[in-house]
Amino acid sequence: MPLADILVDSELRAAVDEVVSSGWWSMGPKVLEFEQAFAEFCDVRHALAVANGTAALHLALLAAGCGPGDEVILPSLNFVAAANAIAHTGATPVFCDISGPDDLNLDPADLEAAIGPRTKAVLVLHYGGFPCDMQAVRELAEQRGLIVIEDAAHAPGATWRGRPCGGLGLVGCFSFFSNKNLPVGEGGMIVTDDDALAERVRLLRSHGMTTLTWERHRGHASSYDVVAQGFNYRLDELRAAMGLVQLRRLPDENARRGTISARYRERLDGVNGITMPFGELEEGTTSAHHLAVALLPEGRRDDVRAALSERRIQTSVHYPPIHLFTHYTELGSRRPLPRTEAVAARVVTLPLYAHMRDEQTELVIEGVLEAIDGRAAAKPLE
Repeated sequence: MPLADILVDSELRAAVDEVVSSGWWSMGPKVLEFEQAFAEFCDVRHALAVANGTAALHLALLAAGCGPGDEVILPSLNFVAAANAIAHTGATPVFCDISGPDDLNLDPADLEAAIGPRTKAVLVLHYGGFPCDMQAVRELAEQRGLIVIEDAAHAPGATWRGRPCGGLGLVGCFSFFSNKNLPVGEGGMIVTDDDALAERVRLLRSHGMTTLTWERHRGHASSYDVVAQGFNYRLDELRAAMGLVQLRRLPDENARRGTISARYRERLDGVNGITMPFGELEEGTTSAHHLAVALLPEGRRDDVRAALSERRIQTSVHYPPIHLFTHYTELGSRRPLPRTEAVAARVVTLPLYAHMRDEQTELVIEGVLEAIDGRAAAKPLE
């Protein structure tokens, strides 16, 4: 049983076949259609498709003006791409702690403590698809003159107080990697209501060129200028076609992921030292349920994962803290992050995908319970 899985069907194949048959595979009309649909989905003015989620972070940071001499604060319990993207702009990543075992998002109080004279922005993560405390983040950013950038890679379709994640700061970034809620293989999206930032991203994602190949192909332009030192961060037509199909399915698939996550919580939370974070969400706030994570008793993760592996059930760890990786420890000036380190030693990610069958969910649950303390400790089926 894999950690994540993709459902491939005739609708998805037909969308790709249509693009292949068209003969136009690089950025073109399908990308534009995908951008328009995604902007509507996120209730923003602009959505700009890019090559992957890391490219989205990099371009968003650059377009927001982050660069050498600046600091950008982010939670260490995160994928390393977030810190790498900051470093690639020339800015310095500064790590902050999480709230604790019940909330694996950044702690607003530690965010405030991490702010210094060179802090330019905060890069928030909606961990596992659960929105972070955007009220506290936005109030602090306004008081201290900081830019808010959302890493919404886990959160397509999640909402905070009724508003879609990604559109809660200056700019939001999504990933469409194969294990994400909206998978196309590789791909990403940048969303914003800021016209100037959107125009900057458009230039930077395609070599700083003033017109695209598709525009010249249609006869809408005959030449181009280069007005910025840009990148080749474009999305192609095949992935955009897949993205349109996956976007239509996303609300139903997120709901199904939520049902599976609720079953995990019902059967595992509070049993034999196991806890599951994010138990309570405020009214109007919904999760995309990207990850189903449990916190195991201290010292038990390796043997539980090994026992599940023997049953051919895949698990993972989201995440090894970035500040403990060799590259970032060598940079020095570490801040103490005790809650991140305590949680990171206990967290395990369980299989979660929309087409998991109920009996598969039960196999995971029984496997975890047996590995912890035996079948007798399991909650009875209701």
